[in-house]
Amino acid sequence: MTDSVAPRVARAADKRRRLKAAAAEVLHERGVERTTLADIARVADVPVGNVYYYFKTKDELVQAALSEHRSRLDELTAALEESADPLDRLKGLIAAWVDGRDTAARRGCPTGTLAVELDKREEGTLDAEAAAVIRRLLDWASEQFRAARVPDPDGHALTLVSAYQGMSLLANALRDPEVMTREGARLLGWIDSLKADRPTP
Repeated sequence: MTDSVAPRVARAADKRRRLKAAAAEVLHERGVERTTLADIARVADVPVGNVYYYFKTKDELVQAALSEHRSRLDELTAALEESADPLDRLKGLIAAWVDGRDTAARRGCPTGTLAVELDKREEGTLDAEAAAVIRRLLDWASEQFRAARVPDPDGHALTLVSAYQGMSLLANALRDPEVMTREGARLLGWIDSLKADRPTP
């Protein structure tokens, strides 16, 4: 790659990255149907004409938003894995959910709300892509329960993620971020009870 080409490639990559992040933000705030390409271009600080160069349709931007959600989840879980105890990793996940309580109260869970909206469309496969992001979270949580030698790790993971979706929904419906605080505390107590009950090696 020549010296003159490299800056152009870097600028293009930066624009695409900003558009993906903006798509995730705006779709979470406004929903798929109410979001325009101009909305996303404005948040990304990219000329609206440039959006079509990177993403030909709104569905491609939805895919980009889902990719952004997946990347953020991967970054979070990678950071949590610095803890040696898998149940402490799960407690860190819950703490991250509670830290996002104000956003949850305004908009709900980013991936969950998008999955519900996409499911109501007449056609397309984007709802399956949203479900795949949620499945990624379920699988990670299940791995932690399994590593902690908790019986029925898949069932416990489902309980945990279901609790998160429920408390996000209620916080949003009631516009009350403290729903996340209270229910997060219950989940932390639940994890502590599992730590106390797990078999010794």
